[in-house]
Amino acid sequence: MATTRRSGRGARRSAATPIPAILNPGSGSAARARAALASDARFRVRELEPARIVGAVRAEARRGTPRLLVCGGDGTLCAAIGAAAGTGMEIAVFPGGTLNHFVRDLGLPLDDAAMVLDVAVNGTARSVDLGSVNGHPILNTSSVGVYVDFVRRRERHEQRMDYRPASVAAAVDVWRDPRALDIDLRTADGAHHRLRTPLLFVGVHERVLDRAGLGTRRVNGARALQILVVNEHTPARVHALAVKAAARGIEALIAEDEIECHVTASAVVATSRRTATIAVDGELLTVRSPMRYEFVPRAAEVVHG
Repeated sequence: MATTRRSGRGARRSAATPIPAILNPGSGSAARARAALASDARFRVRELEPARIVGAVRAEARRGTPRLLVCGGDGTLCAAIGAAAGTGMEIAVFPGGTLNHFVRDLGLPLDDAAMVLDVAVNGTARSVDLGSVNGHPILNTSSVGVYVDFVRRRERHEQRMDYRPASVAAAVDVWRDPRALDIDLRTADGAHHRLRTPLLFVGVHERVLDRAGLGTRRVNGARALQILVVNEHTPARVHALAVKAAARGIEALIAEDEIECHVTASAVVATSRRTATIAVDGELLTVRSPMRYEFVPRAAEVVHG
């Protein structure tokens, strides 16, 4: 990921110039975002399918757009912010997903659309850190293993049921068919581990692992990648992980006593196959093995309150 940045231009944007807004119509709160933006002349809205968002963001950066609003969940925001990284273009966000981890970390309101849009217009931008895996941006988290199976199965069930029951059905599927992966892990400090595990988790910034604030970014924690590996791989442990994933998402999978933790600037993760399907911010991505994870400091400019 490129990290060359131009100076911030948002402060010089004319108040009379509408801010371009990109809306993912398939996001969980698309209707809410569409209604809020329809009556707000401060924005010029385009609805784009996820596959077109990266190209649209890059096009706005090339034409010198100082600030862009993106409406969608963590997967949409990951694509957009990753595409804007290194350009100096400021990204404002409208929460449109189911969990909205990144927006929660920014401290933006989830239920007050008018306030979110006011922040998008009047807020200031700050640099945010990202991760990357084989050049693909990571906004919050990535994982290999049982959570990938869970997401894949949940997406199949969502074709005929809502998110919550689909999650429960996916957890049952994983419970019936547990598996573990053979992983070769090398970290920036030279450590080398060969592991058999149901789950390897990578978070951008150090994460809270106790029950108070589970999975959130630790205040004043390390600005690096945090890699967690579940050591135990018995069928009973995988069963328990699947049930926890259905109830509380990936954060539940990292709150285990039997984990190995590494805080590092980079890591190389290899599996026994040439390609691997991994989860990145809740979306599935097929990449080549080995997977090269990197911490990218101050990669993009994001608007906050």
